[in-house]
Order: sequence, then structure tokens, then C-alpha cells
Amino acid sequence: MYDLLVVGAGPYGLSIASHAAAAGLSLRVFGRPMASWRDHMPRGMFLKSEPWASSLSDPEGRLRLDTYCAEQGVRARHGEPVPVEMFASYGLWFARHAVPEVDERMVTGVHPCPGGFEAVVEDGRSVRARTVVLAVGVLPFTEVPAVLGELGPEHVSHSSDHGDLARFRGKDVTVIGGGQAALETAALLAEQGTRVRVIARAGGLRWNDVPPPWDRPWWQSARAPHTGLGCGWRNWFYAERPDAFRALPESTRTRIAATALGPAGAWWVRDRVEPAVELLLGHEVAAAYTAQGAVRLETLGRSGELTSLDTEHVIAATGFRATRDRLGLLAEDVRGTLAASPDGSPCVGREFESSCPGLFLAGLVTASGFGPAMRFVHGASFTARTLVRGVRRRLRTGPARLPVPGARERRGVLGRRVTDGAGAGREASGTR
Repeated sequence: MYDLLVVGAGPYGLSIASHAAAAGLSLRVFGRPMASWRDHMPRGMFLKSEPWASSLSDPEGRLRLDTYCAEQGVRARHGEPVPVEMFASYGLWFARHAVPEVDERMVTGVHPCPGGFEAVVEDGRSVRARTVVLAVGVLPFTEVPAVLGELGPEHVSHSSDHGDLARFRGKDVTVIGGGQAALETAALLAEQGTRVRVIARAGGLRWNDVPPPWDRPWWQSARAPHTGLGCGWRNWFYAERPDAFRALPESTRTRIAATALGPAGAWWVRDRVEPAVELLLGHEVAAAYTAQGAVRLETLGRSGELTSLDTEHVIAATGFRATRDRLGLLAEDVRGTLAASPDGSPCVGREFESSCPGLFLAGLVTASGFGPAMRFVHGASFTARTLVRGVRRRLRTGPARLPVPGARERRGVLGRRVTDGAGAGREASGTR
């Protein structure tokens, strides 16, 4: 039985694995490294965060993004966005240097077993560990407005569904949303010859300012320090003190997690959007249905006026909602008992442990607990250090008595044949 099982191999999963390995924990890591960056972002996109705020975390701080870029003969400079292709390659380089071998099989389920947890992978085999961390990224939490729910996948998709936008070349596409994902997707579509418009509820778009120079007078730095989430003392608090953020009242944390730092477009995408993309601002989609092979959208303006338009495809760049109920990997009898915040996200303790002893969570799903930094790569460093400390503490206290509802009644009825990570057959009774 391993000490730790890491489910997910994105920036958070890889950073946690690096710290766990350095701490001497026996661990397994499952997932396709940097999958969302490699498969779910079109070529031509850039990181919104600064290069110096986009490094994965290893205990000694040697495997930074700028170190990788220097090896490749390029510079990662303040004020110059990093292509997602370069960032994905950096993540793979980090994994090779800092993490035990990553098993690219996907985990399909996690449930409690005597002494810890059992994870079932896509080929039906299973692995047991005393503790588990779910670092599943954002993809399980995609949010598409209910008004688009009657449209099939040929007519509607989420912005994270596309690693390549070429299928929309020469077509008419409507993007819904006013944040970075919507605006950068619209820019890429326009640049490849797609007729594209953006529909947003806000009456105007918000654009981030060009960052001030790294070297500047001390009084400017004192007034608005650089941070991993942008300039200013409020952003410094979010970026550098997630532990203090957790001490805020729950209602305050939930509100800030939902509203801080967005939606807004990066400064470097503004000139690519405003001259080239049709903008329908102050409008909300009230109805969506197919008509003569196209999608008809009826929109409601802020003054109550109704308009309609036809389009060939709708891309919902409407973000993510990280709730407990969307943690589909967890057995229902565990998922349903996790303590949840008012926004539906699972509660986590000061070391990222959920209300189920030994089950840890990382990334977007912890933003209500630790703040907006958990929505960005920058939050991976604090998470990795703190979470691995929590795992070690849990291991020292001994295996927790985890809930296995109905185990005695199910024994001999729901017992099934499974295999461990080495393929040896065994019986697993009373678990599911």
C-alpha cells in the first residue's frame, strides 16, 4: 500500500508529487501530464499570468519556468506572455526531472478500503494508498448555461473542449462570455477567417492594464507591489497569504472566490478583439434552439429589448463551477458526505484535507477555502508545501477509520475480483 496516490498530472498534481517524493513518501501519480494544456487549448493561446508567476513547484525551486526557457534558448521576460505550447512542454520537462514515473492511465473511481483508499484505473486494475489527493484540474467542472442545454454537441461546446479551432474556419460562431477565455478564443477565430461575435451580459468589457516595469522607483513598488496575481496589496494578500485568507469569515471567502480577478481580458489581446470581433454587450441569451440547421439565439438586452440572431455554433466560455457533486471519481457514499461550503465546493482544512480523513483536494476546487490564487498556477507552490505536510501528519496519526457503509451486509454479495497495480488477482469484498 502506497503512502500517497496523486490523481491528476497538471501543475498542481506534479508540484504535489515533487514535494511528496522529496519528503520520502511512497507514491503513485496517475494522469496524462499537462493534459488540459496540451489537449484543451488551441495553438496560439498564451498564459495570462506573468512568466515569473507561472512556475511549477519543486522543494528546492530549481525547476522554474525561466530555467527551462533558458535551456531552450529563449527568454521568459516580465511583460511578455508565454505561449501555452511552451508552458505545456515545460510541464513535461518538470515531470521528467522532479516526479517519479507518471502512470498515464486514467483513474475511474476512488473509494475507501481498510487502511485507506482504493483507486480503480481505466483497465480495471486497482491501487491502494493510505492517502489520496485529487488534483483533477478544471475539466470536471465546466459550466454551460442551462439555456443552451437543448442544443446538441454539434451546435454547442465549452471553450475547454477545443484543442484546435480549425473546424470553424469559414463558419459563423458565437462566443458567450466576457472573460479571457471568451476574448482570446474569439480573437483566434477571427484571425483564421471565422465570422465571430461575442455576447456578454456586462455593458462593457474589462481589460487588464499593461503591467508596470519590473524595475521601478521604490515608492511605486510600495504603493502597488508586483504579485503573482497582478499588482496591488489586495492581490498580494490573495497571492502570498492563502493561509490568512482561510481565516476570513466563510461568507466573505465565498464571495471573494466568486468575484475577484475577473472577468477581464489580458491587455495583449485587446487590439486583436476590438477591431475584428462583433461585440454584443449588455445582452443575455434568453432562448436557444435549432432552426433550419442553424442555431437561433434570442437575447435580452439590459433595457428589455429582444433580438435574435442565427449562428452555426455556440462556444460557451462561461467558466467552471467546482462543486462537491462534480467530483465524479469519488464513490457516492464518500462524495455525498463531504462537508460543503455555501457555493457547493467541498470544505478543506488548513492542510487541504477534506472532511473525509486522508482525502486531500487541490486546485480550483479549493478556491473557496484558500482564495483566488488556487485558480492559477501560482497557487501550486503554497498548495504543494502545505498539503504534503498534511499528508505526513495524517500518516503519523495512523490509518483513519474510513466509512465503508454497509460493508458487513455486502460482503459475499458485492464482492468482486480486482487486481493490484502489479496485476496480481485478489478478492475485494465489502467495498465499491
